Formats: sequence, structure tokens, C-alpha cells
Amino acid sequence: MSLYKTITVNSTTKVLIWKIEESYDELKEGIILTDKSTARVSNMKSELHQRGFLSIRHLLASEGYTDHDLYYDENGKPHLHNGLRISITHSFTFSAIIISDIEVGIDVEKKREKILRIAHKFTAIEDYQRLNDQDVIVRKLTIVWCAKESLYKSFNRAGLTFLNHINVEDFSLCYNETTAMVDFEDKKESYHIWFLEFEDFTCAYALLNKRKKNE
Repeated sequence: MSLYKTITVNSTTKVLIWKIEESYDELKEGIILTDKSTARVSNMKSELHQRGFLSIRHLLASEGYTDHDLYYDENGKPHLHNGLRISITHSFTFSAIIISDIEVGIDVEKKREKILRIAHKFTAIEDYQRLNDQDVIVRKLTIVWCAKESLYKSFNRAGLTFLNHINVEDFSLCYNETTAMVDFEDKKESYHIWFLEFEDFTCAYALLNKRKKNE
């Protein structure tokens, strides 16, 4: 099995990344799905998506959970029955989860130059056009996308947009972290963001900043 990386963010928060190298049949071994999940995976048209779905269940199993411990709310956000927070992602040949006692989000994306064509839809592209190295631009834009996707998953409100409601502070590629703010309607939250790059993929995960007791 292909547990690719484990990251202990703090004493109550862990990230697990899976490299999807197994076949669909291999990933099915040892995994018991709920009836709802069985129907869901059967209706997926892409085997790559099926394998991603099953690899997430292996990541859950590595932490002592089964598919029966996971459920989704009316907005499609995943939860664990024991009350811990969880976020899930998969892209091509990688999948990942983050589990914590506070709100979190995670995203994995393959780095591709096509992000240059859609960047104006999720960030102020002029902030990146001054950079002379196109590879650096693609890397930074992919990180911003992953960060905003992870925040979108965590904040989880209808009508929230990447461009208008989520701001990721500028960052250096050397330090692998930044901060972000989600400001939407009557709710405003700050997050800490970490990111990493591996095998032409980018992963970013967000952890809600805890409020001070007097706030």
C-alpha cells in the first residue's frame, strides 16, 4: 500500500497523503463501504476517480476509521461521527486527508500551465505578472488555488467565491506557509496555511486560527 507522507501539524492535527499506484481491485481489498458509498463509487464513470475514492478509505483506515465513521452534510462537507474535523482531496495519482479537533481544509492539485488562463477568476493576476519566471508564477498560482480550495472546503458556505471573499497573503516559496482570511457576509475567519510540492503536485492545507478567549 502507498502511504506517501504523514505530517503531524500539531498534537491534534495530522495530514496523510496517499500515492495511488494500485489498481481498482487492489484498492477494494479490505475496504467495507456503506451502501451509499458503494452506489456512489459504482456510478463514477472514471476509474481514476474510483481509485481516488477508495484510496481515501485506506487513509481513513490508517487512522483507525472505516467508511462507516464518515458522513457528509447537506452541503457535501465530510464529517467524522466522533466530532473531529476532516477534509478530503484527490487529484490524479494523489489523495490526502487532514484530521483535527478544529476546522481544517485540504487540497491537492497537479501543477499545469493552464492555471495561467484561469488565474484572473480566483486572484489578482497582476500581482504575479511582475514575476519574470513563468515556472515560479505557475507554482505560486497553484499554491494560491490549493489554499483557496482548502479554505472554501473549511468555510463551507453557499455563495462564497475565491476571488471576492478569500484572501491569501503573499508568501515566499522558501518558507512553505502563509496566512489567509475568509470574509463573507456576517462571518470573518483567519487561517494558517501550509503548502508542499512533490512530483509535479501541490498540496495546501488550512487550519483555523483559534480565537482568544476575550474575543
